[in-house]
Amino acid sequence: MGWYESGKRKTKALPSKALAEHFRRIKYTQLNSDVFIGTININWEQMRDEYQHSKKVAGNQDVSIYEAALTLRHFERLVGKCNSKQITQNAIDKFILERGKETKRTTLNKDIRNLKAFISWCRENRYVNGDIRLKLLKEDERPVKSLTNPQVKKLLSASKPYPTMRIRILLALGTGLRRNDIELLSISDIDFENSYVATRSTKTRKSMGSRPVPVLIMNEIKKYVSELDPKQEKLFVDCFKQYRWNLIRKKLDLGDFKFHDLRKTFGSVLAQNGISTAVIQKLLEHSSSDLTNKVYMNVDPVLRQSVDQIPASEWL
Repeated sequence: MGWYESGKRKTKALPSKALAEHFRRIKYTQLNSDVFIGTININWEQMRDEYQHSKKVAGNQDVSIYEAALTLRHFERLVGKCNSKQITQNAIDKFILERGKETKRTTLNKDIRNLKAFISWCRENRYVNGDIRLKLLKEDERPVKSLTNPQVKKLLSASKPYPTMRIRILLALGTGLRRNDIELLSISDIDFENSYVATRSTKTRKSMGSRPVPVLIMNEIKKYVSELDPKQEKLFVDCFKQYRWNLIRKKLDLGDFKFHDLRKTFGSVLAQNGISTAVIQKLLEHSSSDLTNKVYMNVDPVLRQSVDQIPASEWL
């Protein structure tokens, strides 16, 4: 690390990042003895309320703010209302151990992520000092749920009595859009001539001015729109009816298959047809290719096709 002292640059080599950070603090204290660099002790309620306010100011979504608040409520219930000096590694470890007894690892990892963001904010505001480490737990890999071509055909056939549900299904299968984003679509967002739709993600706040839509699916949407009231602006005036989705799902014996799994079917179908992860990631609006690969792509059929290339018939 390097620093300036009396106008001259000085450097010191240290074996680890932790020691370098420790030495930096020592030098900062020596060179800025008139500057307060300690931690501020405040109570739990004030710390919690300030954190939630900072998330609102930062423009975080209501869902994100709610999930963070829920994690802090669990922390308060299991560990107690700690002041800033009581938030230590032991307190964090106790929360993880106790919370792990009552929930699944996926949910616990969400809490760990939320707590990690909270601790980071506390450090920035000098409410917490010390090396507090939070590490996500390993989760068992779950198979990606996606439909086969015959299942998709049956699903579209079963949804014919419900025109709006059928168009929602087609949009999810043909574009990979999230359900909330499908609900927000306006007729003016659709370019029927070029088979594009302009989308805005409520989750990532990203927008795609020209999201491609398969021509055949666009023809179905065009037919649906032609039967609507000319004054209608929104693509759907009704709300998504969960009971109707459950009815269709039960009729086809799809178990706990969710509407969101149609988005995973979209990603899986593209992967099975040789589309690169980078393109699929772009269409699904993911920030990480790992998320695309792990959660949204079922490549089992591709694995089967690959294994079938082994010349076993020439061996046996």
